[in-house]
This record gives sequence, C-alpha cells and structure tokens, in this order.
Amino acid sequence: MWQFIRQSFASAIGTIIGLSLFFTVGISGLIILLIVGSGGPSEPIVKDKSVLVFDLSTNITDTEPASTFAEAFSGENSNTIPLRQVISALENATQDDKIKAILLDGRKTGLGNGYANLKEVRNSLLEFKNKGKKIIAYDVDISETEYYLMSIANEIIINPLGAIALNGFSTQQMFLSGAFDKYGLGVQVVKVGSYKGAVEPFIRQNFSPENREQNEVLLQDIWQDYKENIAKNRSNLTVNKIQNIADSQGFLTAQNALENNLVDQIGYWDEVVKNLQELTGKDEDSFNQITVSGYRNIKSKNEQFSEQKIAVVYAEGSIVNGMGSPDQIGGDRLANELKKIREDNKIKAIVLRVNSPGGSATASEIIVRELELINKEKPVIVSMGNVAASGGYWIATGGSYIFAESSTITGSIGVFGVLFNIQEIAKNNGVTWDEVKTGKFADFQTVTRPKNDLEIAHYQANVKEIYEVFLGKVAKARNLPQSKVELIAQGRVWSGKNALKIGLVDEIGGLNKAINFAAEKAKLGSDWEVEEYPSKRTFEQEIIENLLKTSLGDYLLTKEEILPSELAQLKSDLRVLKTFNDPRNIYAKLVFNLGWD
Repeated sequence: MWQFIRQSFASAIGTIIGLSLFFTVGISGLIILLIVGSGGPSEPIVKDKSVLVFDLSTNITDTEPASTFAEAFSGENSNTIPLRQVISALENATQDDKIKAILLDGRKTGLGNGYANLKEVRNSLLEFKNKGKKIIAYDVDISETEYYLMSIANEIIINPLGAIALNGFSTQQMFLSGAFDKYGLGVQVVKVGSYKGAVEPFIRQNFSPENREQNEVLLQDIWQDYKENIAKNRSNLTVNKIQNIADSQGFLTAQNALENNLVDQIGYWDEVVKNLQELTGKDEDSFNQITVSGYRNIKSKNEQFSEQKIAVVYAEGSIVNGMGSPDQIGGDRLANELKKIREDNKIKAIVLRVNSPGGSATASEIIVRELELINKEKPVIVSMGNVAASGGYWIATGGSYIFAESSTITGSIGVFGVLFNIQEIAKNNGVTWDEVKTGKFADFQTVTRPKNDLEIAHYQANVKEIYEVFLGKVAKARNLPQSKVELIAQGRVWSGKNALKIGLVDEIGGLNKAINFAAEKAKLGSDWEVEEYPSKRTFEQEIIENLLKTSLGDYLLTKEEILPSELAQLKSDLRVLKTFNDPRNIYAKLVFNLGWD
C-alpha cells in the first residue's frame, strides 16, 4: 500500500511540475523543444559480424501505441514494435552481410502476442535461416508463444533450472450476470445468431452449448496449426508427440525438454555469450550486437521512393461510433481518413489491415461505405490480423480480396443489442422517477426501467434488420448465395483456415503478401512505396497534446504494475463496456479472450 501511495504522490507532483513548466516557459520553450527534437534519432551503426537480438518480450502490434504524458517524462520506453517494422528488420538482416546470426532472447517476461502476427514473424525468421544464417534461442522459462518462434532456431538453449510450457490452449470468459443480479443492475438482450456468444457474459453464468462448441473448434484449429508448424522444424518431433506431451506432462523441466527434443542444449547465459563471441568476435564482456528495436531504424539498401503510393490503413481496436480514442476505431475518424485517401491521386491502391473484434454496427457501415467508394476507383485489399470478427469482418467486406492467416479469428457474423437499466439498484437506494410524455415511445432510450414487451419487439426487429443487411453485404462481397451465408453466419467464429474453406476469405497470407497483391492489382510493377495511415504523431505533438490535459487519472489507470494482476485483468475485461456507444444500441462485436499459455 505504501508503494502505491508513494507512486501516486510522485505522479501527482510530476504532473503539477510538468503543467507549471508548460505555463511558465510558454510557447517559446515549446518552440525550442520542437527545434531540438526535430532532428530525430541518428541511424545506428552495425559492426561487422553482428548478432541481431530479438527480445521475445516485445509486444508486436499493427500500429505504434499512443504515448501518455506520464510515459513521455518517465524515461520508460514502450516495448512495442509494429509488425511491419519487425518484418522489415528481419528482411533487411537477411540481406545484410554484417548480420551473421539472430538471437531469440526470451529472458524477459512479455505481454504475449497473437499467433497470426507471430506467423508472419516466423516466416521471416525462416527466410533468414534458409539464407544459411544461424538462429540461436535462449530462455529460462519458455512459454508456448515464445516456443512458437524458438522452434525455428538452429539451436535452442534452456537454463538448467528452466522449464517449458507445452500444455495446449484455453479460453476463459468472465460472466457478469450474477454480479448484475446482486447489485440490481438490469440487462435485457436481443440478438440474431445462435452462436453469438458476445451477449452471454451479461445474461449467463457459463457457456451455452453453441458457444462452447465454437470455442472448442476454434481452439483446436489454432492448436493444430501450432503443432504442425513446430513439427516441421524440429526433427524427431511429430504432431502426435506434441499432443502426447501436452496431455501427459504440460510443463517440462529443462532435462525433460532435452529428452523430448524440444530443446538442443542445457546451458547458462554466459555460455551463450561465449559462443556468440566466437561467432562474431569479442566486444568487451559481450558480443557484437544490435537490437531489433535499434536495427529497424536503419534504412534498407533496397528502399525506394516513388510517386505511386500504396496506402496501408490500420483498423485496430474496437469499432465505436464517432471519433473514438487512439486505441479504438472511430467510425467517423476512419471514414474521414479513407475519404482523404480516395481523393489523393498519388495513392493507387489500399490495403486495409483489420485487427478488430468489431463493435458498433452503425460505425462499421459508415466505414464500409467509404471503402465501397474507393473500390470504384482503386483496389482495396484486406489483410486480417489476429482478429477480424463481427464488425471487423463487416468492414472487411469493403475489400475486393481478403487475406487471413490460418490462425486469424474471424467470422462471427451476427448482431445483438444490450439494454441496461438501473431501476432495481436505484430502488434499493431510495431513488425513484416519475415522468410526463407525449408519445408511447417518448422514453424509449431511458435506463431507469426495463423495456416492455412491445419495446423489446421493436429492438428485436431492428436487430433482425441489421443482421439481414450484414448477410447481404457478405453475400455480395463474397459472391455467395445469401442462404449459404446464413448457414455459416449465426454469429459463429471461424479460424482463418476454415474461413478459407467456406469462402469468407480468399487466401492465406500476411500483410506483406496483401501489399504485394495490391501492387499487382493496381499494375504498379516495381515502382511504388507504402504509406501508412493514420500517420504516427511526432513526440513533440504528443507532448503538446498531453500537456494541455490533466493526465494524473490516466496515469494511475494505465500503470497496471501498481495493481495486482487479478484487478488489472478485471479492469481489462470491464473496459469493454465503454465501447458500447452505438446510437441504436446494436452491435456486431466479438467479446472473446484466448488464454494462450
């Protein structure tokens, strides 16, 4: 508790000092800051015979995270790198004669990454290895996500007291209906789709049979893909053997991992350093090295500039009505961005990178409309990331061709509405309401009482109507009979592998494959370059923006390390409630969490 108070107090003092400095120094000080900061980081130098160090705790996302005021002045660097920058760094290293090896360093604890993103990273590592260069992996405790990348290495070394997790995948859903009943929060649900499990946390205390079925099928699909990829790169390790290990042991000591051919050596970090020194030459007490984070700033020799652009547009986060926050997809904000792209004659094709569980049906339709307008003039290619489901799939229908990874979570073509009311909790605390109205439905949107049967019927009709629109868009975009779409819809979630079989996607492949396909469709040859949207704000812009708002509350909320892990997870689960802002209370959204380890 004392630690929490001390950190909170330090944060408050820091915020006050920061704001005081801002108003004391004034605009002239900011101009100096902008001038000093405008030079940007210098390009790192790579020594001959260097090792590229890939920290496996790196959080690989589609876009750069938004910086907070506290982070800007704390001196802490975010351990997050966009996927394209990771892939670009690995591709450059493959062609760079100065890079002799890659070290997959798993000594730090990471946030965990989705397997669709990791599949693209793994493919780039495989190209590096096929070039005849060496990949070495070291860790103490190896998670399943880390092992997914490590399994491609020439040598995997584990600490003598280390362990490896290979126990399969699971998913756990938090159900709130019991808490709602206890505290008197009323909720009514309308939906279309027997597999639409997003509403279950509000009305059930466990999975429905349909939801359990789709979760089991989805996890099995991704687990099978995981086993097959590992078995390809580890001699004497088969899919059946991996399953047997998961069922009989799950967690293996270093010695057991060696005996089961999951690793190649048992050793200490200093021994790994010594071996790398022999490979690269000594660098004092270490070895010649550069991190992926640093190496990504080195310009590729093959990098070209062109007047012909391919716009990569990132749609990452929950889809909400209006502008949304930096970590959400605001329907109006993204539509405005797409409109500018459509009107830019230098942009010849668009790749929409979708990494979203969906959200507002209204916002999804606003986005799709802009994509449809672009499609009349320029190719729109969709690349699905870890998740492109519900509203995420809705906006994907705006593309003419869809790429997904085999482990992408997609589909969930269904619609629901959640109607909360506070009548009981208010009554329990002595609060009542009275009203006067001029029409039967004048208080239709009130949260002070439950909806009556007639109102529920109206909501159900609206949800059904939106669902039919959703089905129609899928049928038209995928050139499928609507009757077939209805069979594979029903809110059911599919893996990318099965989505390909049933016609929801066109091809298995990652972001780079989608970009190259877009260039081909636009007939650009080799004369093109990528521009990413939305544009990343500069450090100076972030400082100015954050200085103009109070950040103490945000700081306390975002510092997860202050909270116990259970409370942090609860906060994360409850944050989803803030994304329910559709003007009609109708959503195409997936509420789904996979626990990978």
